[in-house]
Amino acid sequence: MSDTTLLRMAEAVLDTEAQAITALRARLGPDFVRACRLLEACRGRIVVTGMGKSGHIGSKIAATLASTGSPAFFVHPGEASHGDLGMITRQDVLLALSYSGETAELSTLLPIIKRQGVPLVAMTGRPDSTLARAADVHLDVSVAKEACPLNLAPTASSTATLAMGDALAVALLDSRGFTAEDFARSHPGGSLGRRLLVHVGDIMRSGEAVPQVALGVTLSAALLEITSKGMGMTAVLDGERIAGIYTDGDLRRSFEAGVDVHGTRIDEVMSARPQTISPEALAAEAVAQMQARKINALLVSRDGEHLDGALNMHDLLAAGVA
Repeated sequence: MSDTTLLRMAEAVLDTEAQAITALRARLGPDFVRACRLLEACRGRIVVTGMGKSGHIGSKIAATLASTGSPAFFVHPGEASHGDLGMITRQDVLLALSYSGETAELSTLLPIIKRQGVPLVAMTGRPDSTLARAADVHLDVSVAKEACPLNLAPTASSTATLAMGDALAVALLDSRGFTAEDFARSHPGGSLGRRLLVHVGDIMRSGEAVPQVALGVTLSAALLEITSKGMGMTAVLDGERIAGIYTDGDLRRSFEAGVDVHGTRIDEVMSARPQTISPEALAAEAVAQMQARKINALLVSRDGEHLDGALNMHDLLAAGVA
């Protein structure tokens, strides 16, 4: 098979799957809303189940629901018939996936689920199937054809099912008023969690670790402070108030201007009224400010006048925020 043929095959797969997803839009209506309302009203957990490829897709949908504010977990239908059915309670809602709608393992569960009074939402490709007819709400995820050239391997159908699951999860997320902070709380170990949960005060340097000199000292004295503290800058204080900042960038400009480091006072070359950030601000806000202003360090102040600390891009990188 030539390189061109391989690329054309890949393009055909993507086109077929894109068409399958686009076709779902026309089916969004009262049934989708009813499914959302059932899941939103669930007082227990959304239990997702499915066999084979549907099971793999179901596992991902359960994970997406759980991470976006809708408590959910996946139960294998084969294991459910051998004890795991005890995981499902009357307070739960069952979300069952089967493209054919005739999966034997799921059909076995239906009478038990009905006796328990557990609401059933089904996703199938056949609205007249056993599972679809038994469901309280049925979502049609049928596709015109699979992306597989043999029209056998679940490809477009599994993609359509996954997309419908994502649509449910995101609709529920919005309906519940789920926020970025809520998302971060369920992802504390990831980079997103760090960006949304870490505050400037958590990673800033404070006390003696913050480079600072008094207004009126010589530039050479300020350079010693910059070198000893290793932040690439120093705060300049007028008593207890922030008067300015002097950075490595300012130093380069001073050299270019031929400034005498021993005879020049820091207030003659510092940047007055420097940008500050509150310790309560998210560290991600510090990153945004630095990038927008093309600077590498920020002074930290609760009131914009008194120095509470400082941080630079290296601190943000070390914290996994930048």
